[in-house]
Amino acid sequence: MQTMTQKARLPAMALAALGVVFGDIGTSPLYALKESFHEAHGLGINPANVLGILSIIFWCLTLIISIKYVAIVMRVDNNGEGGIMALLALNLRKAKIADNKKIYLIAIGFVGASLFFGDGIITPAISVLSAVEGLSIATDVFDPYIMPIAIVIVVILFLVQKHGTAFVGKLFGPLTLIWFLAIGIFGIMSIAKTPLVLGMFSPHWAVEFIFTNPVMSFFVMGAVVLTVTGGEALYADMGHFGRTPIRFAWFGVVLPCLVLNYAGQGALLLRNPSAIENPFFLLVPSWALYPTIILAAIAAVIASQAVISGVFSLARQAVQLGYLPRFGIKHTSESEEGQIYVPFLNWLLLAAIIILILIFKTSSNLASAYGLAVTLTMLCDTLLIGVFIFYAWKWSAPKILLLITPFLALDIVLVAATSLKIVSGGWVPLLIGGIAFGILMTWKRGRELMFAKLEHDTLPIDLFVKSIGSDTVHWVQGDAVFLTGTPNVVPHAMLHNIKHNKVLHERNILITVIVQDVPYVAQKERILVETLTEHFYRIQVFYGFKDEPNVPRDLKQAYEELDFEYDLMQISFFISRDRVVHKVGDGMSPWREKLFISMQRNTSPVSDFYQIPTNRVVELGGQIEI
Repeated sequence: MQTMTQKARLPAMALAALGVVFGDIGTSPLYALKESFHEAHGLGINPANVLGILSIIFWCLTLIISIKYVAIVMRVDNNGEGGIMALLALNLRKAKIADNKKIYLIAIGFVGASLFFGDGIITPAISVLSAVEGLSIATDVFDPYIMPIAIVIVVILFLVQKHGTAFVGKLFGPLTLIWFLAIGIFGIMSIAKTPLVLGMFSPHWAVEFIFTNPVMSFFVMGAVVLTVTGGEALYADMGHFGRTPIRFAWFGVVLPCLVLNYAGQGALLLRNPSAIENPFFLLVPSWALYPTIILAAIAAVIASQAVISGVFSLARQAVQLGYLPRFGIKHTSESEEGQIYVPFLNWLLLAAIIILILIFKTSSNLASAYGLAVTLTMLCDTLLIGVFIFYAWKWSAPKILLLITPFLALDIVLVAATSLKIVSGGWVPLLIGGIAFGILMTWKRGRELMFAKLEHDTLPIDLFVKSIGSDTVHWVQGDAVFLTGTPNVVPHAMLHNIKHNKVLHERNILITVIVQDVPYVAQKERILVETLTEHFYRIQVFYGFKDEPNVPRDLKQAYEELDFEYDLMQISFFISRDRVVHKVGDGMSPWREKLFISMQRNTSPVSDFYQIPTNRVVELGGQIEI
């Protein structure tokens, strides 16, 4: 019965996936083929070149998206979740290697995640600009206003983020379906006039083009990669829809419509080489031009929304796993946990996108900065997948090499080709990714040093509870909850409370939040309670990296296990607000220590992150040298 229900829901789930998963790759026809024949490449528009490039596009879509991501990578899930952070967490759990070697896996995952932030800035800029540029095909009246219109669209998009995407999301799927069907139909209309273009399905055109133009092929690959942007999105959004709806949407709608549109653009070029100015919009019949421009702008907004949501989601996962400082995160839906809004990132992304549009001015110029981050992320995916297959599926090394080598070789070629764009704009995502990588690694290392210092400078909790007596401290009524990241030692807040207030509560509860490398932890498995003495209790609260932390809610569950009466208004939460200061010596380099100290001081309050009422919080702090 459940299988029948799932089958009945498959079309609806696939339709929803269209609006979230395929926005990025769905807007690639706006600019990808045009950039493949960029004047800098010096390629003549003739049947051999057109069919050669179209064949490369088709086989890249087949090998990278259809086979690598849809058929292979999506089989690797972390309790149903995908994406590079989920894959990293999965590898750290499965890979049986020494802890000091796991830093290499973490570095690969951090590189991929960092570059995704860079991609999150370029995708909205290039998608919206390329859509608005269609107005210049209709009339040159709009030429001076292309950039202002694009900026207005981007500003509106980011202003509505705080309201959530629950309502707009319902429109995304049907609108994206209309978009794909429209571009597919336009392609068919053009193919019917020049059926010669269907030769693109034969790989011999791709092989002949590469052998005839070996150097030029390398440059062209930097533009062809624009057709496969969004491959990571298929994997990252697997947890929202499941692999079957995504596969159904890809093979049933997205791939056929993309291929038909690329073929249609190629057929147009064979008939009219001058159409290379903007083959996508020149493919559209004149009567449908303005509706298509509007539809393209909507598709660009949808593509941008998907990337923005992905950046928010990735940031939250990194925060949960302890790889980023706490952000202020707002939930925009009462029913959908994944719909979140991160104000700081929202305004940072908006400012960066506007700056990009003002600097690069056109989608063609932006295309020169686009692609390198995507290909490097794909390379990181391939490496992590290879490690996972070796340790989890226990494949032999020769078998893994047979599977991974073709994809690894293609990834390396694409990375090398897009690296040629560094000077002309490719430095942008590298710079953004480098900054994000430095922040991730610095926060991780700084936390390790801080916790090591805390454990070294404080008493073991077991020794403390045995030594404390009624004659050494004054006991007061009530419950005191101490949040601590080091459950085996006395929390700093407790020591400060004894030092300054000379008191301890009748019940002292130490809570440590532990984020596991799984997406979700079942409610019944969330609490581990340990009674130390009649006055001291230790509780561990387990979350997955996609769970929403709520300490008061889960503390109630622990009270029920302890058979205590739970009254939140009678509980005081003591939180350590320690001041970290720089110390010359071992640890991190001075600039990294200063960066960590700055992040640690500006992180959002623990009480907000764990949803503790502010009127129940007492903050006590000291000084920690690292």
